[in-house]
Amino acid sequence: MSVSTIQGRLLEVTVVECTKLKDTEWISRQDPYVCVEYGSHNCRTRTCTDGGKNPTFQEKFMFTLIEGLREISVGVWNSNTLSLDDFIGKGKIQLHKVLSQGFDDTTWPLQTKTGRYAGEVKLIMHYANANKAATGYAPSAPPCVYPDPGVSQRYLPPPAHGTPHAQPPTTYPAPSPYPSYPPSSAFPQSAYPPPQPTPYPPAPYPACSAYPPPQPTPYPPAPYPACSAYPPPPYPPLPPYPPPPQASPYYPRGPFFGTYPPPPY
Repeated sequence: MSVSTIQGRLLEVTVVECTKLKDTEWISRQDPYVCVEYGSHNCRTRTCTDGGKNPTFQEKFMFTLIEGLREISVGVWNSNTLSLDDFIGKGKIQLHKVLSQGFDDTTWPLQTKTGRYAGEVKLIMHYANANKAATGYAPSAPPCVYPDPGVSQRYLPPPAHGTPHAQPPTTYPAPSPYPSYPPSSAFPQSAYPPPQPTPYPPAPYPACSAYPPPQPTPYPPAPYPACSAYPPPPYPPLPPYPPPPQASPYYPRGPFFGTYPPPPY
């Protein structure tokens, strides 16, 4: 496939607005709508009620591109209820800019049937495959390879002649963490003496404390105290109930106390 092939690619077209349209109404405001045609694919926006001369649409359409057809036809009409729709104007949209740059937001002029000025229409077009047009050519220079910041560049060998990419760095063995005996001439011996080994047998532990441990409890344990006598002694007898009447010290009894009817005086 050549780099100029657009067959089967997708083109996104957004109808934004119309400005300075020719007015086809005498009394009320006109209701414009836009028709977009590419090949055999026709699209129509909604009707902008009372849009007048400056209607706004903001509607998006997708078209499948055809090789050799690089223009879009746009027509603007006024919607009528009782009669046929009125033609306002039409225009041709060229696709050279959007196919080469990937984006185009130009405002395009409209003309009447007699070629007079009928207003303008603004479209926003996107073509996602515009940046891929240069993939059919070989690169003029090898790609730039950035060094790894974690690898030292001092010991890297130079890249081979004619190789566009740098060779991987040579792997050097890691030094052993343990010293060699006798020490190697490449690694001078340290001036500090090596650590002395621990003497054997180890030093005796210190003597235990002179504090005597607690004495064990004597066995068998002491006997429990003797239990009290059971049953307990009887309680003293209770006085008779009810108690006998006692004479009141405040109100002495008369000779006729307690008789009814009382005797005549």
